Amino acid sequence: MSSIQITDTHTHLNSTEFDADLPQVMERAAAEGVTKFYLPGIDSTTIDSMLKTEADYPGKCFAMMGLHPCYVKENYLDELKLVEDWLQKRRFAAVGEIGLDYYWDTTHVEQQTIAFHRQIEWALQYDLPIVIHSRQAMDDCIQIVREHQFGKLRGIFHCFNGNAEQAQQIVDAGFYLGIGGVLTYKKSGVAEALANISLEHMVLETDAPYLTPVPFRGKRNESSYLTYIADKLAEVKGVSREAIAEITSKNAEKIFGS
Repeated sequence: MSSIQITDTHTHLNSTEFDADLPQVMERAAAEGVTKFYLPGIDSTTIDSMLKTEADYPGKCFAMMGLHPCYVKENYLDELKLVEDWLQKRRFAAVGEIGLDYYWDTTHVEQQTIAFHRQIEWALQYDLPIVIHSRQAMDDCIQIVREHQFGKLRGIFHCFNGNAEQAQQIVDAGFYLGIGGVLTYKKSGVAEALANISLEHMVLETDAPYLTPVPFRGKRNESSYLTYIADKLAEVKGVSREAIAEITSKNAEKIFGS
């Protein structure tokens, strides 16, 4: 068992990729000191599995609620209604993952934008952080956050892969950078983008089963690999893994309140 305690702020443990061996995945994570896991909402098809995973691992797994931009389709108003209904029923760790994605499909960009604004408003209404998915849409996401930022909005730009200027803009908007496996990729530019950003503005994440860090790139990601991301960030920032674990986990606590 590891002596450090570390938080995975974004992991899809309820994904079908973990159906066969989730208990073993959780054991390996525990052995590496990963003690808390935050599960993003995607759409109506993933809610049951997410809530079951949270119930199966009480005090360890924490569910978010939100409509992922890649799942904003013709029926997006029905999906948003379900998100709203759930937010009224119980408290979630965050409204997420929400945002904009111009990479896969730009058919519903207008609807994505409406959904993003509306879910931010619900986060403010329920005093919850937001977890932002931004792919090839960083500047637009930052702009929308600014439009709603009157001192109460908080959260994470999940899977940060922007440049130094964008990193600073996110921090200036009162948000945290979610640092994941992309940091370990040689040509990602993330290490350089973080050069002048304090660790006080960062949290760690795996986005498992996606974005697997080096040296496992190409294989299924899992939360135990968070230590490889922590080690790379420690190298970039010139501090110990223990310092990374302590600071980023405290940051996660500040955001989620648990």
